Parts: sequence; C-alpha cells; structure tokens
Amino acid sequence: MNALVDKYIKYIEGKQLSKNTLDGYRRDLLKYIDFVKERDEDINIADEITINAYIQSRVDKKFSNSSINRSIVAIRNFYKFLYSKGYIHDSPIIYYELPKIKTKIPKTLTIEEVERLLDTPDVNTYKGLRDKTMLEIMYATGMKVSELLNLTLFDVNIKEQYIKCKGNKDRERMIPLGTVAIRYIEDYMVIRGKMEGVKGRFLFFNSRGEKMTRQGFWKIVKEYAKEAKIDKDINLYTLRHSFAVHLLENGADIRSLQELLGHVDLSATQKYSYITKKNKLAEVYKNSHPRA
Repeated sequence: MNALVDKYIKYIEGKQLSKNTLDGYRRDLLKYIDFVKERDEDINIADEITINAYIQSRVDKKFSNSSINRSIVAIRNFYKFLYSKGYIHDSPIIYYELPKIKTKIPKTLTIEEVERLLDTPDVNTYKGLRDKTMLEIMYATGMKVSELLNLTLFDVNIKEQYIKCKGNKDRERMIPLGTVAIRYIEDYMVIRGKMEGVKGRFLFFNSRGEKMTRQGFWKIVKEYAKEAKIDKDINLYTLRHSFAVHLLENGADIRSLQELLGHVDLSATQKYSYITKKNKLAEVYKNSHPRA
C-alpha cells in the first residue's frame, strides 16, 4: 500500500501543490494506513466505521479540526485515485462528507497597542533599528513573515514608495509604503551598507550575517511584546491581522484589501469584515447605552 501512496503523490505533483502540502498528504496517508493495519482491517475495503474510528483517534490526540479535515481530504482523494486506476472497485469513503469547522477569529491589536509595540525597539542601536524597520514594514504592508524575510535589496523602491513581495507559488504583488516605513528603511539601509560579513542580498539578516529565520523573528516579536506590556496572546500573524482590520475600520474596501494581502479567494479576506463589524457594534453600544 505504501507503494500506492508513492504513486498517488507522484500523480498529484502535477497539480501545482507546494512541497509542504505534498509532504503533509504523504504523512496523513501513512498514518491512516498504520491505523488501519493496527485494527487488522483490509485498507482496500475500509468503510465509514473505519474512517469514523480514525477521526476519533485524531480527536483523542487533540489534533485540530483543520488538521483532521486535511487528513480526510487526503484519504478521500487517495481512494478516488485508487478507484479511477482500478485498484479498488468502490469505497464509501469517496463520498464521505467533511465535518464543519468553526472559523477561528484572528487576534488583533488596537492601534494604540501597535504603536507601543513599534515604539519599543531602541533605534540608536543597529539591532534596534533593524527590528524597528521590520516591524514597520510588516504593519505598513500586512505581508507574511515569510515574505518579509525573503525580501531582497531589489524589492524596495524608496523613490516610488512601494515594496515588491512574492507570495504563494511566487505570485508577485506591489504594496505601497507609508512615509514612516520609508523613513526607517532609509536609515536602516545606511547602516546595513556599513555592516561587515553580510551574506547574500536579503534585506534583513541575523547577528551572524545570515538570512533570519521565522523562529528568530518570532523571538524578537515576543521580546518586544513583553517589553511593551501587551497582554494579548500574539503570534507571527498578529501584525498582518491588525493591518487588515485597521484598514477596513478606516474605510478601505474588501477587494483592495484582498489584493494587498495577496489572497486568491475573497473568503479568506472576509473574516476581517466580521471583526470590523463586531468592533463597530461594541463601539456603538459603548457610546450609546446609558449604562455601558
């Protein structure tokens, strides 16, 4: 059966899926196969009882709903592949419906909290100026951390005040830069040009002169959030989420936000509308109710 998994992965490689997605599908399928073997069942004729038992085993191990759904999609599509190639004659799993997932509402910072976070780095030091510039770019553009860390010297156009970044599948987009971000980029570029031992053309690098990792950047964000006394549970996407909500709250339209964030599907952007409406209702209530 493992050989069929390899054939299936090779088959879907032509569907322009990322390496991480392909690796995830392979892991999901191999875990499912091991589960069926442990139950001493025939994987070729697995039914809904089998898949329900597998789902329950995932739930018991505290896997997230999204992780479980991804597993089901991988398994279901794998059986469709087996059926289309004649390896099996039928399987109820092909028609198995995905359980509904509750959409998680992204955590955001207020404008005042963002200002506190961005004002924390000491710009009189190289590290502080570098960190300040990264945070300013993130909040000014809403780009992902991976996009930020992949920026090169050639992606920033200070004269025209825009930055170029590549998203999923190397989709390129241009994002305007505000005057504050431009000012710190200019200051940072002066110091960066004087640094020795810099390797490569990446815009930002760590203390060893190498490209910064996501883990390295996350450590920086956590330290500044703690120093700024921000009690909220933040992550690497918090500034991106805050960027989106603050734009909508100040009159940006959803289509423009979709383009700025690089979302292919508008539904990925619409979750921010929910947050904006919720915040607006809370504000109206607070300002209008006599006992609020």
